[in-house]
Amino acid sequence: MEIKPVTLVLADISGYTRFIKDREISLLHAEQIITDLLEAVIDTAEYPLALNKLEGDAALLYTPVEADAAAVAQDVARQAVRFFQVFKQKRRAMIEDSGCPCDACTHIDLLELKAFLHIGEAVVKQVRQFEELGGEDVILVHRLLKNSVGASEYLMMTAAFHRLSGDLAGWQRAAHTEEYETIGRVNTAVFYPPCDLAPARMPAAGVDRAGESPFALEPLRRSLTGDALEFRHLPR
Repeated sequence: MEIKPVTLVLADISGYTRFIKDREISLLHAEQIITDLLEAVIDTAEYPLALNKLEGDAALLYTPVEADAAAVAQDVARQAVRFFQVFKQKRRAMIEDSGCPCDACTHIDLLELKAFLHIGEAVVKQVRQFEELGGEDVILVHRLLKNSVGASEYLMMTAAFHRLSGDLAGWQRAAHTEEYETIGRVNTAVFYPPCDLAPARMPAAGVDRAGESPFALEPLRRSLTGDALEFRHLPR
């Protein structure tokens, strides 16, 4: 068991609850549709971003941050943009190929994707053949699922992640704040995808000091101070 600096990505399919129906054939088809869409997203992930676990209609992925945190964050943001592209392509193909008249197959268009990106620390532990992630930052990224954003398709970055990754080219950004019990205020940047999700170059990361990565040298201590997520080096 050890504590590691990581990026966390939670990809969640919007509209899952209303998409599931009581009739057996619809339920079976609905679950297969959700599985196929999640698999399309997961299969897009590139090393070192890796799947940790499936959580119903969501997938938790992570990347160890072992060197340049800004470079890692930019790469994860680029992959997250690709998730939306692949999700839309897969959904379109499933709609065009489906000849089934059941409720699930005729309402695939109701499904959309949300993604939550954060950078922090996680307790990594081995439970039999499974690698489990725990800790406050893992809890935080899951808490972000319950928010007041009035949209069903968006990418949300915590302020800590956004400072390193920068903006997404072509995506509309809005500042957003949530308040969570025991965690407090969390500042985020919410990005809304353009109609055309053509591949785009990632902008330069917003790092306070050029070339310096808060994860590059020493183990970290994270503290919540007001509305900011701060990372500090521990002394040797």
